Order: sequence, then structure tokens, then C-alpha cells
Amino acid sequence: MARPLSPRAAAARAVHEVSAQGRNLDRALDDTCAGLEGRDRAFARAVAYGTVRGYPRYAILTRRLLKRPPKRRDRVLADLIAVGLFQLDEMRVPAHAAVKETVAASRNLGLPAASGLVNAVLRRYQRERPALWEELSCDPEFRWAHPAWLIDRITADWPADREAVLEANNRQAPMWVRVNRRRAPPAAWAARFAAAGGKAEPGPAPESLLLDRPLDVAELPGFSDGEVSVQDAAAQLAAGLLDPRPGELILDACAAPGGKTGHLLELAPEADVTALDSDAERAGRIRSNLARLGLNARVSVADAGCPGDWHDGRAFDAILLDAPCSGTGVIRRHPDIKLLRRPDDIAALAAAQDRLLDALWPLLRPGGRLLYCTCSILREENAGRADAFLRRHGDAVAAALPGPWGRTDGPGRQILPGETGMDGFYYACLNKSKNGPSA
Repeated sequence: MARPLSPRAAAARAVHEVSAQGRNLDRALDDTCAGLEGRDRAFARAVAYGTVRGYPRYAILTRRLLKRPPKRRDRVLADLIAVGLFQLDEMRVPAHAAVKETVAASRNLGLPAASGLVNAVLRRYQRERPALWEELSCDPEFRWAHPAWLIDRITADWPADREAVLEANNRQAPMWVRVNRRRAPPAAWAARFAAAGGKAEPGPAPESLLLDRPLDVAELPGFSDGEVSVQDAAAQLAAGLLDPRPGELILDACAAPGGKTGHLLELAPEADVTALDSDAERAGRIRSNLARLGLNARVSVADAGCPGDWHDGRAFDAILLDAPCSGTGVIRRHPDIKLLRRPDDIAALAAAQDRLLDALWPLLRPGGRLLYCTCSILREENAGRADAFLRRHGDAVAAALPGPWGRTDGPGRQILPGETGMDGFYYACLNKSKNGPSA
């Protein structure tokens, strides 16, 4: 049996699987960290996340520091160097230890002949860092650690907020929790958390609390009993905006992993909720989350855009469509989005969002409501989709959404990353006229 990778080698391998193979970072880490436990596993994850968060910058530096790119079979070497650069830039690790252990990781990765090169490159970076940063600071990808196409899209959509958005994306996200009011008021849970040595501040969603530091869920009082769930405050707004009521027939389309489904049922446990997801594994996560919360919903594996495969003919009172999107509002939580998304993805996602909206609208009863949301900050996926939908459907009316969170954008409201500590999210509430299409 092969011995586990060292923490730095595991981080480098995971970064490489994202950059070269397009894998999800969490799934890559699950594989590369097999055999690591406790602090070693946490260290590997912190290094991998930090390296991926700054990857556009570290890729530029690596190319600048290497005389020639590594051979294809040795491309993990460039990502190991990026891991070393991240440690020297961002971690409270003594520089000599960061260099020494990163050099050792090259041998752990099966590249012993490259150890001298890794040592030379990292030591050169230590000497030349100020000059390199001054030389490269005019390159937007280097300065902001984002791919150029995404910088351009953010600049076009949010010119006055560009720097704030890019900076927020490069910070680690805070930890928000949602308190189940059926079990305890948020203030009471916050008091329990304070008694355990933590601090929790109320947020913009009624059940939201912002924790003073990230914690393992096992350390959250009452987590296993369904008293509290981990969910960003921006995502928590969805259930309140849909306003579920007892006895209503509600659809949560694209529901995995089930956070919003659970929240809907916490607010209205007597509602009849159907939760869909097209992926069986992800649908299993919905069931697991509902079981922890002690709640029940009809969970089905189906494509929400093909109602003929799953719909029983009953009209829904309310539909939540948390549409598949670019995820550009949650980059601080999922930095691999910087590497995995491509410019031409956006038009394809917009087409998929239109398909879902048009497929679900006939399933809504007259007088019903559909809440459209994404965790994107790109207008093509957000206000652009809601505006286009309203033009296509004469029986749809946009409802005004209450603040004070976010800002009005088209028929809905947009939250940008970091605003009031929240992720980037878009919401538009589309009501179906009781009298059919307007003239």
C-alpha cells in the first residue's frame, strides 16, 4: 500500500488536478488527502485553497521564474512551485521551513530530480520578490489574481464596484449559520455559542448569525440535532422571499444540497415540498440534510426542465428556482471557479436558465410566485434573464423585493460579494397574473 502524500504534496497534487484536469477542488482533496488526518489534513486543505485562490498570479510568477516550462508529465512541478509561492506570500510559516518542506514534497511526488530546481526557484523568489511584483503589477491578472476574461466581465457589469468585488473574491469567506427557529430563537443559540467561547452576530436574514471564526460543524451547539445549519446569509434570504405558507404545494427545483429546502420547511413545516435534483448523489445530500433537521419533503432525481418526466399535474403555489450558474458570486468559497469557468460558459448557462424558467412557469398556478435566484454576479445570468423572461411571458409580473440588502438591478436585487459579509446573489420574484397575459 502506497504511503500517504505529505501535506504539501497532497496540496500540490490537488491543485494540479484542478488546473490540468478540471476537477472540483474538494473532490480532488478528498483523494489526495487520503491517509492524512487532523492538522496535516487541515494544513493541506488550507494550502490548496490558498494556492487556487491566487493561482492566476502564481501561474504568472512560475512562468517568470522557470527558464523553461516543465515537460507535460512533470506539470505537477509547476503547481508544487505555486504551492511554495503561496506559503512564502501568505502563510505564517517560516520561509526556511516552507522552502525545505516544499522541496521534500517534490520527492514525495516522485520527482526527486526536480528538488534542486524547486529549491532554486523558491529561493530566487525570496530574493527577487519586490522587483518581480513591481514589474508585474501592471498585469491585471497578476494584480487581481483573476483570469482576464472575468476581470473584464466584472468591470463591464460593475465598473464602480470592480475593485471591491475582486478584493472580496480573494478573501476567505466568513462562516454563517442559520438557526432553526422551531428549535430555538437565534439569540438563544448565540448565547449558547458565547458560553462555549464563540461570538455570533445577527445578519440580514432573520435566522442568520455571523460567527467570529470558522469551525468544524461538530463544534456547533445542536448541529447534529438540527438546531443550526451552515448557510451563507445571502442564500438564507431565499426562503423568506418565497414566503412559504402552511398547506402550500411548493417546488424547490435544482435543490441540492438541500439548504433552502430545509429552510422552507423550517418556516412552514406543513407545506407540501417537492425537491428535485438531476444528480442522484446530490439528491442523496438533500435527504441527509432533511433527516438531520427532522423534516420531510418529496425528493426526486429529475431534470426540472423536463416536467413530463416527473410532474404529477398539480399546479404549484410557489416555485424556487436556484438556477445552475457560473458561481461568480461565491468565488471566495469556491476559488476553483477561477480555473474551471470559461468565457463561453456564460451564454450556455444563460440558455439553460431560460430553458428552466420557461419549463417551470406553466406549472405555477395563477396568482402563484416563482423566485429566481443565482449565486452569480454577471448581469447576463441575472437581470438579463429576468428581463427577457418578462418580455416572453405576458402573465408574469415582477414583485418589488424589500431591502435593505443588495441593490436594485432590473426586476430584482443583486448582492455583490462581501456586502454585509454575504456572498454574491441575485433574486427576482416573478408573480403569475390571476387574469392571464396582459394586453
